[in-house]
Amino acid sequence: MTTRNLLVELLVEELPPKSLKQLGYSFAELITASLKAQDLVAKESHVTAYASPRRLAVHITHVAAQAADKAVSQKLMPVAVGLDNQGQATPPLLKKLASLELDASIVPQLKRVLEGKTETLFLDSTAKGTQLMDGLQKALQETIAKLPIPKVMTYQLADGWQSVNFVRPAHALMALHGAEVVPVNILGLQAGRETHGHRFEAKVNPIVLKDADSYAHQLAVEGAVIASFAERRAIIANQLAAAAAKENLTPIDDDALLDEVTALVEHPNVLVGKFAAEFLQVPQECLILTMKANQKYFPLLDTQGKLANKFLLVANIQPTDPGLIIGGNERVVRSRLADAKFFFDQDRKKKLASRVPELDKVVYHNRLGTQGQRMQYVRAIASMIGQQLGGEKLAAQAYEAATLAKADLLTDMVGEFPELQGIMGRYYAQHEDMEDDVAFAIEDHYKPRFAGDELPRNPVGVCVALADKLETLVNMFGIGQIPTGDKDPFALRRHALGAIRILTEKSLPIELDTFVQRIVEIIEDKDIPKEWANSQQSTAVAQQRVVLKESVEQLLAFIYERLAGSLREQGYTAQEVDAVLSLNLQNLSDIPKRLAAVRAFTALPEAVSLAAANKRVGNILKKTADVISAQVDVSLLQESAEQTLHQALVDMLPITDKAFAAGDYTASLQTLAALKSPIDTFFNHVMVNAEDESLRKNRLALLAQLHQVMNRVADISKLATT
Repeated sequence: MTTRNLLVELLVEELPPKSLKQLGYSFAELITASLKAQDLVAKESHVTAYASPRRLAVHITHVAAQAADKAVSQKLMPVAVGLDNQGQATPPLLKKLASLELDASIVPQLKRVLEGKTETLFLDSTAKGTQLMDGLQKALQETIAKLPIPKVMTYQLADGWQSVNFVRPAHALMALHGAEVVPVNILGLQAGRETHGHRFEAKVNPIVLKDADSYAHQLAVEGAVIASFAERRAIIANQLAAAAAKENLTPIDDDALLDEVTALVEHPNVLVGKFAAEFLQVPQECLILTMKANQKYFPLLDTQGKLANKFLLVANIQPTDPGLIIGGNERVVRSRLADAKFFFDQDRKKKLASRVPELDKVVYHNRLGTQGQRMQYVRAIASMIGQQLGGEKLAAQAYEAATLAKADLLTDMVGEFPELQGIMGRYYAQHEDMEDDVAFAIEDHYKPRFAGDELPRNPVGVCVALADKLETLVNMFGIGQIPTGDKDPFALRRHALGAIRILTEKSLPIELDTFVQRIVEIIEDKDIPKEWANSQQSTAVAQQRVVLKESVEQLLAFIYERLAGSLREQGYTAQEVDAVLSLNLQNLSDIPKRLAAVRAFTALPEAVSLAAANKRVGNILKKTADVISAQVDVSLLQESAEQTLHQALVDMLPITDKAFAAGDYTASLQTLAALKSPIDTFFNHVMVNAEDESLRKNRLALLAQLHQVMNRVADISKLATT
């Protein structure tokens, strides 16, 4: 089968920049997958995706003009239905053959196949391979229907009658198999070999493509377009690094911004701009966000990570004199930064504390009241955590930080840039000369904001962050707002994972169930809303809240599910996680150490046997109806195997107890290795369910002691393979 390379391009108006990368890869993958399903693409084929602001394209090597013919076997009907006693075709069979444009002359060629107890007629034939024109037409239709388009546009075709739906109006379709046009159509467009290059810098317009393989080269040379998204991105990254190096600075690292800028230009040209140094008095987070979000600039940082008064912009043209482009962008950024400076100056004229009563005007949830009402509980919880972790001073600091934590939501800067919430609160607190622990806690109470984000940097921040996340979880579960499927409008999964990380990575001595119950008691305290209203001169309505026991149980299960998932993502096996979490541990900070101990245990040669034995012991204890004594009567240990096992337990207990008490869970588990031989011998020579009641109960007591010792660190029966 001879093959040639295929090129398909859809020329459109400017595509959504944040979606372009995915659209480009999807366009290439979907067309290729469809052609492969139709046997038009060879196994050794190579696929190259192209995507620029105005085009989606794909280049596929080793594409056949027609797929190979295929032998097919079609099931017709049971022999008893299709043939009479003389072996002649019945009317049902003749009707079926007629639908296939065949007649009774084919009957002798039909194949009989025994399917179970039924003999069935099959028709063997050869199906003609799909022609590329038909296959590509189908592939295009399927691709357009399946593309991950964020928002579909409906627009009218040139005939003035028909309308089509696509992400942006399409203007040209190109389909070349080698040097030949494949006559397909889509979105009212007939395929040709013409495309268009850069709007301003193309040397030739339109560009007439010679063949499929010349696509990228002709677009680059004649059209001033770098068609490949990946290539264009690499060029921009290199230009950014080179331009920054000349200034002895470093461009900000932002993959999302780089992707977006790559999607905005076809012929990248990185230029250096600057702004007045006076703007550096504004917090650099504000300036950076302004330049990134509004202008798609790359701010420049010095060796200490401080913002310089220079930035990089990516132009889409390469004029001889870039001065006009640079000057225009500098004028634009000056006005943007002036706005940021104005917001910053205005916000500082009003103290954070004076903004707190205004939180009662910010609706949090229609069933939970305002943000002000919510924070009354957060500060009470934060204070409780502070008291538990550090005493009166930490409790007072946590109370103050929690009171002010959401005040910056009412500032002009956060109103303009919601991403700066917390960050601006910290700056404004420092401007008011608050102690750093409180100021940083205002910023850090949102942390961790995402997977891999840093945790709060000080104990005050830990208290407020935990309070903020757990209050949200308890109250949302209390009103039945439980995430389902992929719906999680209040980011409760993120809140749970954040709380888990703080509890585990900060090694906080907190019992989760007791802790959550204490939060419930605070939320149900009828006096807190009254205190808040009085202290803030607020018009907030005092309301009694009740959190049902079932809601608490659902929340705890939810947290443990998130914990299990997080641990598996960290590389622990499902068995290791299950072994530890099945103990229903409440001190989450203990879990990493126990998991490490379990992993070390599984490396022991005795581990498999001990896990199986523990599972067996557990099953025996579950099935017995006897009341099991807490003590073993040594005088009733008749068999040498049970005496040996009991002595091994007695000898081992002081060692494992000491290790367990010291938190050395690895050593505690590894001591179990000494029990393998006594356990094996016990089960080989001792009948647990003896007819003598006293012997049976004593042996069960021995197994109960063994079971308790083996499962102190983790339920190792979960590690058993059978």
